[in-house]
Amino acid sequence: MLHPQIEAAIRAMAKAGLRRFEDMTPLEARAQTEAVARASTAPRPAVHSVTDRAILGSLGPIGVRIYRPGDRSPLPGIVYFHGGGHVVGSPDSHDLTARHLCAGVDAVIVSIDYRLAPEHKFPAAVIDAFDALLWVAAQAAELGIDADRIGVAGDSAGANLAAVTAIMARDAGGPRLRLQSLVYPVIDYGLIDASYARYAQGYGILTRAAMQWFRSQYLRTTADAEDWRASPIKVADLAGVAPTIITAAECDVLIDEGKRYADALRKAGVPTEYREYSGMIHGFFGMIPAIDDAAKAQQAVQIAFRHAFSQ
Repeated sequence: MLHPQIEAAIRAMAKAGLRRFEDMTPLEARAQTEAVARASTAPRPAVHSVTDRAILGSLGPIGVRIYRPGDRSPLPGIVYFHGGGHVVGSPDSHDLTARHLCAGVDAVIVSIDYRLAPEHKFPAAVIDAFDALLWVAAQAAELGIDADRIGVAGDSAGANLAAVTAIMARDAGGPRLRLQSLVYPVIDYGLIDASYARYAQGYGILTRAAMQWFRSQYLRTTADAEDWRASPIKVADLAGVAPTIITAAECDVLIDEGKRYADALRKAGVPTEYREYSGMIHGFFGMIPAIDDAAKAQQAVQIAFRHAFSQ
């Protein structure tokens, strides 16, 4: 059952005339996503500095936005990947979440403007994501980051990239990650879970049809869904990946695959915290201050990072 605050949020979306992803072109979907972010009147936590720059990745320049909570160093560092189905979203659309993470953890946040589909199909975003993580680790001293205290975080498609980079970091022998925060992650592009039927529509902007649309834009062929770099649940072994906190919304097409991933991580011996928020929908994590559980969920992630970085 939807939480009353979520019901009000869904009514507000309808009143605003937001179009469904599956009814738009990628360019239209991006424009709507950015417009919604610009229209937000939510207070933005103050941080010491915000700097945009470009780094050189394997496929060319990658935009990064660096948030610093103060002028002290070294501080922990978190590489953040925004959501948006690998098609929409940017550091701008997720600026509020990045600021809360920066201020709440007292860490340097590096938000990654990775390449988007369909112009850049899978695995372009994966390559950008891991290149960015490697850059942060290599440039830690310049960035004022403690190279031994690095984590990754993301929501939705960004959580998919965080999960994949955590596996890649394990396989490459580093960087060592203290924690991965996965907020309603995309874990299986097969779209096979029962929650796709339970919450197919009527529960906010992420419908079953929207996920099918995102998949068609991101993957080169349906066969890519079997590649663990697209569907991390498909990896042969999860042992040794970073400790994990998974944040889930009850009324979300992605909830079942998030649960499956938490179970798989635990089975592989990975310390895993799973938090499910009743009556919430996909996207609730960023709905501060309108949704009380958004603040609670963000605080839980911040506490998890502070604990991981204190070890």
